[in-house]
Amino acid sequence: MRQRLEARKLLVDKTSVACKVTEQDVKKKEENLSTEVRSLLVGGTTLSFAKSKLQESNCQLEGESGYAHLKIVTNKLRKRQQYMISQVSFIYPLKIEAGPSQDQELESFPGGSRLVTKPLCQGSVRILGLPFSMAPFTKMSFFTDKKEVQKLATALGYVAHAVSLIAPYLRVPIRYPLRLGGSKTYIRDYAPYIEPSSSDMSLISTLSQNSKFVEFPLFLDGQDTTRAAYAVFLLNKNIEQLLNFVGEDSLGPRQVLANLKELIRIIQSPDYINYL
Repeated sequence: MRQRLEARKLLVDKTSVACKVTEQDVKKKEENLSTEVRSLLVGGTTLSFAKSKLQESNCQLEGESGYAHLKIVTNKLRKRQQYMISQVSFIYPLKIEAGPSQDQELESFPGGSRLVTKPLCQGSVRILGLPFSMAPFTKMSFFTDKKEVQKLATALGYVAHAVSLIAPYLRVPIRYPLRLGGSKTYIRDYAPYIEPSSSDMSLISTLSQNSKFVEFPLFLDGQDTTRAAYAVFLLNKNIEQLLNFVGEDSLGPRQVLANLKELIRIIQSPDYINYL
């Protein structure tokens, strides 16, 4: 009887220990469950708040001050832009002269060491009656007509001024800023590429001291045509940036007047009002 009693006591002790362990597990599971329930409540509250916000947004879009109102305001802005661009077009009219063009396009090869010209088989575009040709940039000599060079600089000054007017109307910061000066206009490049040569060592040393920007002339200054040709390239890049803004591509790497005319035509077209 004593042995049986001791065995029963041992069994009761083991059972009590097992009960305590089970109680601890139950408490841990209850704590975890309560934590999950609180997280679920917080998630439900967040979901209901987001749903209410979504409903408010839908109501705003469907209301008088919603998407329809935004579209109306956008159309008014586009019409205003069209009017301002039409004023620029009135100041600097771009017209195509009938017949084959004598303009030449400057084509550069990789490395920048070779420059060739190729004729353009289209009518010549004129700005305020002045044509633009890349020929003086490749055939500049002592016998080059100074009046033609002056007309070229004047035409580039007109283009630069027109670009400087159109860009803020479209609220587009042009990549290469302009310093207007009529026929003595400059364009700035903040990251110029310079071929290392003995003649450019002084310029490279100057750039190392002041690397903010370099100005390139939009006119032929002396016998050096490389800087002016690069300035024309940068000016055309500004026009190409504006073309890309209205969803069009450039007509060519040196089609300055043609690109500007295409830009004005696109903005003045009825499709521009509904362009997104």
